Amino acid sequence: MCRALSHRSLGHAEIFDRNDSRRFSMSDKKPISSVNDFVVRFANVNGSGSASANEMFARAILRHGVPVSPRNIFPSNIQGLPTWYEVRVTEDGHLGARGGVDMMVAMNPQTWDKDVAGIEPGGYLFYDSTKPMPSTKFRDDITVIGVPLTAITNSTYTDPRQRQLFKNIIYLGALSALLDMDAKLIEQLIGEQYKGKEKLLSSNVHALHLGRDWALQNLKCPIGLRVKKSDKVGDRIFIEGNSAAALGAVYGGATVCAWYPITPSSSVAEAFTAHCKKYRHDPETGKAKYAIVQGEDELASIGIVIGASWNGARAFTATSGPGISLMTEFIGLSYFAEIPAVIMNIQRAGPSTGMPTRTQQCDIIACAYASHGDTKHVLLFPEDPAEAFEFAAAAFDLAERLQTTIFLMLDLDIGMNHRLCRPLKWDDARQYDRGKIMTAEMLEEGRDFGRYLDVDGDGIPYRTYPGTHPTKGSYFTRGTSRDRYARYSEEGPVYADNMQRLVRKFETAQDLVPRPLQANAERPTKYGVIYFGSTSPAMDEAIGLLEARGHQLDRLRIRAFPFHSSVASFLAEHDFVYVVEQNRDSQLRQLIVNENGIDPVRLVPIVHYDGSPITARFIAKAIGDHQDQLKVTPLRKAVS
Repeated sequence: MCRALSHRSLGHAEIFDRNDSRRFSMSDKKPISSVNDFVVRFANVNGSGSASANEMFARAILRHGVPVSPRNIFPSNIQGLPTWYEVRVTEDGHLGARGGVDMMVAMNPQTWDKDVAGIEPGGYLFYDSTKPMPSTKFRDDITVIGVPLTAITNSTYTDPRQRQLFKNIIYLGALSALLDMDAKLIEQLIGEQYKGKEKLLSSNVHALHLGRDWALQNLKCPIGLRVKKSDKVGDRIFIEGNSAAALGAVYGGATVCAWYPITPSSSVAEAFTAHCKKYRHDPETGKAKYAIVQGEDELASIGIVIGASWNGARAFTATSGPGISLMTEFIGLSYFAEIPAVIMNIQRAGPSTGMPTRTQQCDIIACAYASHGDTKHVLLFPEDPAEAFEFAAAAFDLAERLQTTIFLMLDLDIGMNHRLCRPLKWDDARQYDRGKIMTAEMLEEGRDFGRYLDVDGDGIPYRTYPGTHPTKGSYFTRGTSRDRYARYSEEGPVYADNMQRLVRKFETAQDLVPRPLQANAERPTKYGVIYFGSTSPAMDEAIGLLEARGHQLDRLRIRAFPFHSSVASFLAEHDFVYVVEQNRDSQLRQLIVNENGIDPVRLVPIVHYDGSPITARFIAKAIGDHQDQLKVTPLRKAVS
């Protein structure tokens, strides 16, 4: 019989099960005890079919009314390398990564030592105990729970693939008993997943109970970590950022998507395709009212987007850092010829191929100044799937209003992971902002039309759609220098006039993009923190940790570039401002210094760039340690 082992010291253990009261030496270290507040990490082999069972574990806890924040950490190869799936269970609703693991489900011998080392003192190790493990492979301050998963699986199934797949469901069943989860809620999820496939449904439910029944009969259940039914999820939805952004594109009026596959952005185009099949077909004729084109590369894709936008369609592409590098020539064309375009950049670790399945916020500078020459682009920084949806829709309005490229800056952590967020708001009466369009009627009235003529001082000219009028309103679109009426010219003053107008247009954008959100500390403070995007959930939690250490910080979440004037005001009001971001070179800080002319000494970089999501613990320690140093009063030599 396999028993749960609580290793208290090397070579000695407390061994117990329901029917076994034998005890050996034990330490004073107590196992972690927590209800609805812990982290479980699954260590698997990529391609083992574990993803479905692990996600079902997260969804099952949601069904208990308890918020979760899952993260999939996977390799860039197809099969064979290690993969991890982390589920943070948090009734308080923290959606950022916490740091540390309370229970490790160790299913990969290749990463065993690293996985065991990552468990918090007093935590739990769950593993397949079919083959005995030497005591040197365990720690003396964790509880070890062995379940003979392979033995159970092999005694029940003969097909090799079934053995591999159902082993995952069996450990899900065992965990449900150990964590005191309601098995009926998991059965409900299985029923939804295999609706209409009764054979698969019954076999998965059977596998679930194989693991659950074994644990109930052989282990002390539940352990110190428990899931208790709650009502803290509320009306929030559970959705991936890429899917939300793709739905936002539909809501924003996009009818053309041109793309080339690249991790982690491919699921944007795939989700857009699925959403269009539902929402972009004529109800009477069934005819598709959209075009999705996979170009031969990223340069072709953005070229298609620019061409479609020039013709009046709302078009976008989805890519990642390497794709941005390839697109820069056409991005410059969009900027200089003033053709709307939307680029959804799902950032990953670079440079070059870098770590294509790891998250970072490392394309800020590349996108802000993309292309050669003097260019500045609008960037939007959503913090979660809800803002990804809203900002994606807004990006198409901004692209046409400003007649330029708009970057929606997501990253892998937002894009490829499920998040709890507020419900997405869809208004069928929503009107698109097409910007300054010169109509045939306006031309007939004798309006002066110059394609690059600034008529009201905001830097934004009027444009016409192709075919607007049979004889009026036409112009030549070019990437070379031209005058206000689109006539070719390489005269210095003409070029300078046009470039200065583009600066005015960028300044106009400051009041059109989403404004920063500021939250002040309970007490007046001369210290502040700036952050953005996927860093937000961890930053919000870190504030509480910092306050517990006695540190007060005002905070400002930046949601777009160009920076609103409130950013400069925030900087002026504080002696030191921490800039928290997930890249090596503190790129947002560079942008703030460059655009605001501030002394860089006053901006303290807090950077995290190992490819894992930033954690509240990391932020609180980095800022807290710096704050502690500022409070130290230097010793002075006594005067005799």
